[in-house]
Amino acid sequence: MAAIGTERSGADDGAAALREIHAQPSYVLANDDVEVAVTRLGGHMAPVTFDRRGKPFQPYHVSPWQDEKLASVPAAVLAPLRGDFFCLPFGGNGAAYKGERHVPHGETATAAWTFVGRGRGVEGGGPEAADTLALAVATAVRPGKVTKTLALKAGHPVVYTNHRIEGFAGPTPLGHHATLAMPEQEGAVAVSVSPFTLGMTNPGVFSDPANGEYQALAVGATFTDLARVPSLFKTPAEVDCSRFPARRGYADLILVVADTAKLGGGPAWTTAVNTAEGWVWFAVRDPAVLPATALWIENHGRHGSPWNGRNNCLGLEDVCGYFADGLVASVEQNPLSKQGIRTAVELDAAKPTEIRYAQGAARVPAGFDRVARIDFSQPGKMTLVAASGATATVPIDHAWVMGGKR
Repeated sequence: MAAIGTERSGADDGAAALREIHAQPSYVLANDDVEVAVTRLGGHMAPVTFDRRGKPFQPYHVSPWQDEKLASVPAAVLAPLRGDFFCLPFGGNGAAYKGERHVPHGETATAAWTFVGRGRGVEGGGPEAADTLALAVATAVRPGKVTKTLALKAGHPVVYTNHRIEGFAGPTPLGHHATLAMPEQEGAVAVSVSPFTLGMTNPGVFSDPANGEYQALAVGATFTDLARVPSLFKTPAEVDCSRFPARRGYADLILVVADTAKLGGGPAWTTAVNTAEGWVWFAVRDPAVLPATALWIENHGRHGSPWNGRNNCLGLEDVCGYFADGLVASVEQNPLSKQGIRTAVELDAAKPTEIRYAQGAARVPAGFDRVARIDFSQPGKMTLVAASGATATVPIDHAWVMGGKR
């Protein structure tokens, strides 16, 4: 597989050369194992190439309109839409909060990031001996500064990310919006999450036919198994939300809340196994910081511009928030917070907050069907155990992920 971009003439702030990748000027960080691009606009991370020394692959979604030079899009986040990006405040943010009116997924997902520097072993920015790229954005709607540090460590098929939030005082939902590309082969990708206490479908209408959008899942229904999620229809009454793509023509959202008791103080995790291509994508987080995972199930279900029925992707979004409803719904009392589930983070202007996260992808052996559990007992490693019994051991600094300040 070729490199993800070619060097563009010129530099950003005279400090870092940019590459034009799918119409977006992007910063690139690479080593022998992983190459990652992050857009200047919105800080969206994709393409990312894994297994560079073997059979390279790129798991993240890049929206199909990126190279179409559209004059406008209905929401600013759609302009660079791709891969993973950090949302502050997470969600649609349709209502104003104490005079603040935030765009969908906030300025961190829509504004221009500036180059801070490159280095190795930046304090808090990544694991020891990692190569790092740091960017920053100043937020205006609620004043603050966010520093994004991407880190790659030799031999690790992992992108370590740290978002250091300064200012932006007060309650807010926040989180990562990792989005994977889906193949057209139905059911080729098997999704698993760490044990969860609550699963729930979107509490309101997620896809409105009046807007050329269609959903297949029930509204505000609970479940205990991803393979048995209540449907909007009588037949079938339940559908499988653990294998994708599925239900072509629909777009849905569900959320699961990590069971910290069953995790025993260890990381929470989200995985997707591409059984056709033989690789697994994974994300590892501190559930005390990001307690929930929202699954955005997008299978050609939106027909307005710029979607035009083309988008086939799966968002695996690790968050602290009330679904994708945004700031007001997350900081006010809601059905999750009434059960003691955190849906907002209280930020302190005098004390920076770090959101540490690790996501990556690796090849798996033949017969590796879906992740049944992950063993984090070995320092610097995790072993993914498949339902079939096959295993894959991946180098990862999971202790660093659990060290974020909150």
